[in-house]
Amino acid sequence: MDIKTHSCAQKGKSLSASIKFPTLLEAIERVVELSKDSKMSNDFLQNASLEIGLIADSYGITEQQAVLFCICMEHGPRRVDYDDFARHLDLSNIRVLSYASDVDALIRRRLIRYRNVHDEDSFDINQSVIKALKRNEAYQLPTRTGLDCNDLFEQLNMLFDDLDNDTITPDNLLNELDELFANNPQIGMVKQLNELRISGEYLLLLLLFCHLLINKDDNDIRFGQMEYVFSDKSAFTRAKGELRRAEHRLMRHNLIEHRSVDGIADTNSYCLTAHAKRTLLAEMKLSSAEEKIADVLSHKTLTEKPLFYAETIEHQVSELSTFFLPERYNEIRERMQQRGFRHGFSCLFYGGPGTGKTETVYQLARQTGRDILVVDVPQIKSKWVGDSEKNIKALFDRYRELVNRSEVAPILLFNEADAIIGIRKNGATNAVDKMENTIQNIILQEMESLDGILIATTNLADNLDTAFERRFLYKIRFEKPDASVRSLIWKQMIPELSTTDATTLATAFDFSGGQIENIARKHAIHAVLHGEPESLLRTLQDYCATEKLDSKSVVKRIGF
Repeated sequence: MDIKTHSCAQKGKSLSASIKFPTLLEAIERVVELSKDSKMSNDFLQNASLEIGLIADSYGITEQQAVLFCICMEHGPRRVDYDDFARHLDLSNIRVLSYASDVDALIRRRLIRYRNVHDEDSFDINQSVIKALKRNEAYQLPTRTGLDCNDLFEQLNMLFDDLDNDTITPDNLLNELDELFANNPQIGMVKQLNELRISGEYLLLLLLFCHLLINKDDNDIRFGQMEYVFSDKSAFTRAKGELRRAEHRLMRHNLIEHRSVDGIADTNSYCLTAHAKRTLLAEMKLSSAEEKIADVLSHKTLTEKPLFYAETIEHQVSELSTFFLPERYNEIRERMQQRGFRHGFSCLFYGGPGTGKTETVYQLARQTGRDILVVDVPQIKSKWVGDSEKNIKALFDRYRELVNRSEVAPILLFNEADAIIGIRKNGATNAVDKMENTIQNIILQEMESLDGILIATTNLADNLDTAFERRFLYKIRFEKPDASVRSLIWKQMIPELSTTDATTLATAFDFSGGQIENIARKHAIHAVLHGEPESLLRTLQDYCATEKLDSKSVVKRIGF
């Protein structure tokens, strides 16, 4: 018999105003009393219509579900089963089984729950329901719309705890997740999962990894923790084999991977990849070794700064600036692809310190609207053998993601890259040398397939490995400026300096732009502390005299 939900309020309009509506507890007690041995007859439903309607409307369930809920309250709160329904209503066991869909609906509404998913014939009353009834309130499901990522993980914590406690099946959990995601499409993680189009056991397994990392601080996942997300043993056995062979769908999507122990993959231990953390868990702002390798520098934060070069350098930098303009870059990139050439662009800026290599990268990025992924080279060389290789792969994965997400391809900057593009060691035997060679080999391979712009700066071009030299399409040597350029730098850094004095300083001191900037900063500090000097030229000359360390004046120590 199909009994539809009706509105108690609507029925109340036809009732006499003198009728007193019962409290929820009174309504439940009355339904229990009238339903005893009633066989769920129409006469019973008519006699208890006021109370049934109040309960149904309060909980958002059908009238038939409201009756079953009342019986659960009477025979619970622990271990209620179909036999209780049969005895209470005086129905056959076969007839009672027809209420299975109503029981499922009460479970989805979280008014009752399975005692154990392996025994779907018995259930308990949710304790939150009882607590609410003590206040004469109807239990309402927690708000599940308009959530943020933190709220989502609170829900996942509750759902996976239920799964772990065998009070919900994997299939029911998937239904809960479908509803949760459909109601919260604004969450970044939900958007990413929708794009991946992962469902079923793959979705549950991936969410388990995310849940354990965020809610339990566990990123070392073993098979014993995975088993309960599979609906049957055969599916779990198949998944174990795929995971061990690295053929699992989540591994092919670069979402989970074998954990590395001393550089060797452990086929019984798994974790989320750096890619998964960056894409799925971006809103959780996780801090990891992989994320510390590089930071994104927005071109909007870069300050315009005039740079002065020798004529030959000026020409090369100007050509790069034109080439990096998005419309020209895309045109050249497409032409390279059509001709079967590699379409990534690697540039090497080399020369002494303070000659403007890094600042040139910043100004090129600012002028062409490109963000910069700035690599912290020392972070790549982890003290743990095996992690360094993982870190460098994660770095290039991250750069590829940035290129794919960005309208204008960012620049990948290896600043002061001497440590990773130097001459490789032949016949390396110790672990450190092997690690460094491996890092260099990975970078060389990535440069071959690069789709974007890579710039490396170095002070030690003589130590450059020839394999790297071949892969840099553009190589610009930055030299100390000549006297005429130095004079322009002095004037730009210290505008109050006369042209004559600027020329005097430029002629007397063979400084790089960085050294001139140091002196300009000292002058600015002096002006704040003591005011403008009586003789600007003499003060600057004094600063120039102390800018370089005088190695001849250092007294050599004898002994230890």
